[in-house]
Amino acid sequence: MPNDGNARFTPSSIEFLTELRDNNNRDWFNANKTRYEEEVLDVALRFIQSMQAPLEEIAPRFTAIPKRMGGSLMRVYRDTRFSKEKIPYKTNIGIQFRHEQARDVHAPGYYVHIDPDEVFLGAGMWRPASDALKGIRGKISDKPTAWERARDDKDFARHFQLGGATLTRPPRGFDKENPQIEDIKRKDFIAIKNMTIRDALSPKFQRNVETAFRAADPYMRFLCKAVNVQF
Repeated sequence: MPNDGNARFTPSSIEFLTELRDNNNRDWFNANKTRYEEEVLDVALRFIQSMQAPLEEIAPRFTAIPKRMGGSLMRVYRDTRFSKEKIPYKTNIGIQFRHEQARDVHAPGYYVHIDPDEVFLGAGMWRPASDALKGIRGKISDKPTAWERARDDKDFARHFQLGGATLTRPPRGFDKENPQIEDIKRKDFIAIKNMTIRDALSPKFQRNVETAFRAADPYMRFLCKAVNVQF
């Protein structure tokens, strides 16, 4: 599909996710699988495909892969092996544009999340592996000016706020008096931009996503450098 900059989601996509939330069982899903494929899966894959050229310009080391499995679209099936919550399906659309060297969702990436209750964009790293986390914390401590420049960049701060989990105490090896200790205590290095369902349905949605991802440039560059991957 050509990139016209207008890729977006549809009211029927949201309606399906709402119904799935209220009927989260295999019988209902199997009976409505054609609807899922047409109203959610195909729409999401078209959005991913339409993001390929813009993402190559914004951050060429990150990938937009429009595949049903093994690409940028996250699986609808929940992994319930270690969860007390045994509902079988996710009730959101999750799209992660990962770094080309990424192996899993914990690597640097850009993220689009859509569900009946919230829409948001993400940039950064969710629950990075211990070595990566150590590298990021060390980089913040060793290069505080570079960190502050990335974190406090005006365009970035206009779109995003840092979120995610944090430690209650400083991690081992870091002084509690370190001026950057509150950021060093982070377990996630995720920046979030909250949006609305109306945004996701707008013809301007893709362009707005592109603008936000561009604004995350200094933050993503800092993280990539900290974990020794090219931006």
